[in-house]
Amino acid sequence: MKAFMKFIPIIVMGALVFREIDILFAAFIGLIVAVFFCMILEKKKLGDIMSAAIDGAKDGMYPAFVLMMAYALAEIYTSSGVGAAAIELFIHLGVTGRSVAMVAFLASCALSLATGTSWGTYAACVPIFMWLANIVGGNPALVFCACMGGAAFGDNVGLISDTTILACGMMEVKVADRFKNQLVWSLSCVAVSAVLFYITGVLMGLPTTTGNAADILANMPQETWDALMERRPSVITLLQQVENGVSLLLLIPVVVVIVLAIKQVDTIICLAVGIFLASVFGFVTGAYTSIGDVMDLIIGGFGDAGSWAVIMLFWAMAFGAVMRQMDAYAPLARWFVKISKNVRQLLVCNGLLCLVVNATLNEEMSQEAAIGPVIRDIVRDNVEASEEDMYQLQLRNAVFTDSVGCMTAELIPWHTGVAYYLGLAVAVYPLYDFGAKDLYWNFMAIITIVSGYLLTLTGWDRFVRMKLPKEPDVRLKKY
Repeated sequence: MKAFMKFIPIIVMGALVFREIDILFAAFIGLIVAVFFCMILEKKKLGDIMSAAIDGAKDGMYPAFVLMMAYALAEIYTSSGVGAAAIELFIHLGVTGRSVAMVAFLASCALSLATGTSWGTYAACVPIFMWLANIVGGNPALVFCACMGGAAFGDNVGLISDTTILACGMMEVKVADRFKNQLVWSLSCVAVSAVLFYITGVLMGLPTTTGNAADILANMPQETWDALMERRPSVITLLQQVENGVSLLLLIPVVVVIVLAIKQVDTIICLAVGIFLASVFGFVTGAYTSIGDVMDLIIGGFGDAGSWAVIMLFWAMAFGAVMRQMDAYAPLARWFVKISKNVRQLLVCNGLLCLVVNATLNEEMSQEAAIGPVIRDIVRDNVEASEEDMYQLQLRNAVFTDSVGCMTAELIPWHTGVAYYLGLAVAVYPLYDFGAKDLYWNFMAIITIVSGYLLTLTGWDRFVRMKLPKEPDVRLKKY
């Protein structure tokens, strides 16, 4: 009973999120409940508990600065034409009814990697490609899932994704290290998914009629623009840039940032370089006319991060610290260790736990806040490993936390993410009756989740350069 009571803060937070209470308020209430049960069950003083919570929040300082820089870079990318160039890169390949889902998927991947936002990428791509599919004879459900899967790619792997930054902060690993660690695997999932989207179009017998995105945007119904203005007004500028056309040279800042990350340059430096280069290109293209324009966007990005993501990060870190104070996860850790025969099995159990919690809380950020400290401490407390090997294990935990969160958010019918995706799809393309039945054309989400578990369990992760340290270099303490 005592072990169960220690999980009540998570249950409370999940119940609030399920009732569509704002996640920030839910996280705050979860922390208060955690403090209360820590006092009651562990007989600790309020002052000591709050000191631990504040110390936990302090661990979020570096990720908080990364988040602010990431939001600023996303604003610059969206307004300077960089985001529009990511879409145009693939539209120039030529779009037919048979290939429109594949092209929509690849364009969404490129834009989400550039901006780090899944919801923003989806809002930018779904109007273009849904109406483009309407003209060239594509399948609406297939294109819908292609935009979803591509949007989740950058949110999962991107340097400037808030979920990625939170996951890495929880595991105390560098964002750039995680980016480099999972890049080959993520790109492999992209390649397989792209092929499947095209093959599905062929098997459906879709036509080979071509279409032009600029013409589609010029003739897009006013209801679609109104829906975007209400839900994602910043996307309007990006779509107008796509309609008018931009140079593909605007992709240079994205390429430079990715190269710097692969070279393991500090994440904040990577983001700062991206902001500088994108700003310069914005001046060249005429998107900006003064330094004040750039400063307003940067400050706006800082403000957007500070109004939600940074605050959520601090609440999450404080919540995790209090839960550790009452050793809430010890029974769960013991059960996982009991059923695991080796370290790989333990990591897979951690990944499965992420899936269950995400399905329960229905929000990926709250899932990371609730379960991040759990799986980190399960590994720390039950695995013998060198400092270097332990870091590799925590990298895998970070991969599981974020990839499961981002991808299952697109497959669980009652998830808040699905509500957003379906709602916007219906708003911008009312010619098709979208429903939960259409979610499972999302090859990217399914392949990412299943392959993550399978590669970890079998050791085949070595084929995608995610090789984990071998036993007995790492081993469960019970052995």
